[in-house]
Amino acid sequence: MKKFQIKSAYKPAGDQPKAITGLVSGIKKGKNPQTLLGVTGSGKTFTVANMIEQINMPTLVIAHNKTLAAQLCSEFRDFFPNHAVEYFVSYYDYYQPEAYMPGSDTYIEKEAQINEEIDRLRHACTQALLTRKDVIIVASVSAIYALGSPKEYEKIVLHLEQGQKLHRRGMIEQLVAMQFDRTNAQLKRGTFLMRGQVFEIMPVNEERMYRLEISDKIEHIEMIDPVTRKVIHEQKDLWLFPAKHYVVSEESSKRAFVNIQKDLDARLAEFKAQGKLLEYERLQRRVQYDIEMIKQVGYCSGIENYSAYFEDRKAGEPPFTLADYFLHNNKDFLTVIDESHVTLPQIRGMYHGDRARKNTLVEHGFRLPSAKDNRPLTFDEFLDRTKQLLFVSATPAEYEYTESENIVEQIVRPTGLVDPEVIIRPIVGKDDQPSQVEDVITRIEEQVKKGERTLVTTLTKRMAEDLSDYLKDKGIKVEYLHSDIKTIERIDIIAKLRKGEIDVIVGVNLLREGLDIPEVSFVAILDADKEGFLRNETSLIQTIGRAARNVNGRVVLYADTITGSITRAIEETARRREIQLAYNKKHGITPKTIEKNIRNILEEFGISPKKGKNSGRAAKQKRLLQLDLSGDDRPIKEIIRDKENKMKEAAKALEFELAAILRDEIRVLKTGE
Repeated sequence: MKKFQIKSAYKPAGDQPKAITGLVSGIKKGKNPQTLLGVTGSGKTFTVANMIEQINMPTLVIAHNKTLAAQLCSEFRDFFPNHAVEYFVSYYDYYQPEAYMPGSDTYIEKEAQINEEIDRLRHACTQALLTRKDVIIVASVSAIYALGSPKEYEKIVLHLEQGQKLHRRGMIEQLVAMQFDRTNAQLKRGTFLMRGQVFEIMPVNEERMYRLEISDKIEHIEMIDPVTRKVIHEQKDLWLFPAKHYVVSEESSKRAFVNIQKDLDARLAEFKAQGKLLEYERLQRRVQYDIEMIKQVGYCSGIENYSAYFEDRKAGEPPFTLADYFLHNNKDFLTVIDESHVTLPQIRGMYHGDRARKNTLVEHGFRLPSAKDNRPLTFDEFLDRTKQLLFVSATPAEYEYTESENIVEQIVRPTGLVDPEVIIRPIVGKDDQPSQVEDVITRIEEQVKKGERTLVTTLTKRMAEDLSDYLKDKGIKVEYLHSDIKTIERIDIIAKLRKGEIDVIVGVNLLREGLDIPEVSFVAILDADKEGFLRNETSLIQTIGRAARNVNGRVVLYADTITGSITRAIEETARRREIQLAYNKKHGITPKTIEKNIRNILEEFGISPKKGKNSGRAAKQKRLLQLDLSGDDRPIKEIIRDKENKMKEAAKALEFELAAILRDEIRVLKTGE
């Protein structure tokens, strides 16, 4: 196995060396699971990377959303440029699961919009796992969903070599069995083209096409850029993996069809005995149609609902998931649960929601009972497949504390920065004491004079908007930020705050936005004594951490009652602050505010988001005008091809916002054409 080797200009510092040693020692001693309690800004990802380098194990990292997973994947790729670091998330841009609501007799058909680039990245993950061991996969919770058998996936791999005898018809049949489509038009992923002595194919896991010159044998194999059509290089052989994760051998298909028909007959007999004629007719029509589709084209919509038959799984047996691809090629692997206090509850809850929906579909004849076996893993099944677990969080939950055999703290930051000072002020003003809003305004004005930024958290969207308007009336440059604000606008607002074009952001739950803004030195938490999700101990500690990247960091909690959550959050922050100050004093460290480049992807591509109903149209008009005045005299088709290539490169680099911008520009160009 190729050993993991970190490429970084930095060496572990602060508490990182102690944490790395503690975690590696824990694995060697068989302690499982382990927890890394690392404060905000302490470099937890770098610690995990060093741990991976030392234990040299394939690693699965699970994050609680796609954006965080993409950020982590980019970081690990920076640390391990010579190893396979891949990205595995749900490939749906839009997904409406199949469902039935008996109360209103409403059937909702499955509707999905697949992101082709993410699908390609998923295939890159499974192929890396089956061909090498120095692999890190960064995934969302979709990693616990059914994926298809790794044995069947690997069994149907096609290996072509220069000089190999070739039977054309046999190869075409093999590719069709691997779910590749034959085309006479332009190649796209998962398609192939055969013309005379030339065979061209584009695999599903890369944006490259391959050209084979053939006679009775393979004469040449060339990798070609699909846009420029230039030969990148010649090669001796070519490995082709299936175009879909659900692939079935002929033997498995025959066995599956017999068992599907057997279960269908039994289920129809039940409906007939119960007098459920509508359900009888509905199920018979659906299953017979699906069987015919699979026999004729090897695939049908919702084929995953029959996966138990094709994989020869018994009722109730867990499906194959990404973990099985790890286990297929490795005796053991490391599983890292990032932000475990959020991610673990997600993993725990997925099975139950899926089972409730499937039960209704089965009961009313939309699916066979076997559909219930196309499901996410239960929490116990997940734990059973992940032998070596590491929970990572700044605020571990009770589960992590009670279950972990080894808890390692990473309190001291490499930068020397300490957790911010926390002050409590009243909500309601009395006599000479200002109210929370009056006090916030005074403190914000002081911040503006110093040239430093402020975050204010509220409990509701309405209050965020009203407070923002009130601050504007006072002459303060402010914007509000909550879930109704589009992603592109969020990027713009945060960049404006960092550059000083605005001084304050008011938001509902800023800790969920994943804000990393070193310029922020003051965080105000309004109505901090309103116990609940937004003001519990974990949320308070996470929000307090937003001021921990600035040497002048301060946090004010506005509360008339000192709740248990406030007490615990302040005690934990004070504990960490005391450890950090003592370390700095002992080692003569002077803390410095984190320096981070300010990038606004919108400005880089000449886009300025506008609010309102016509913002989309206005943005398109502006982009068209910029294109018209750019002096680019190439044909429109050539410009489109160039942008499509750049879009794919952006997606490959996990820069999905840039890819989306380029996609919109391509649509405008095609409309204009």
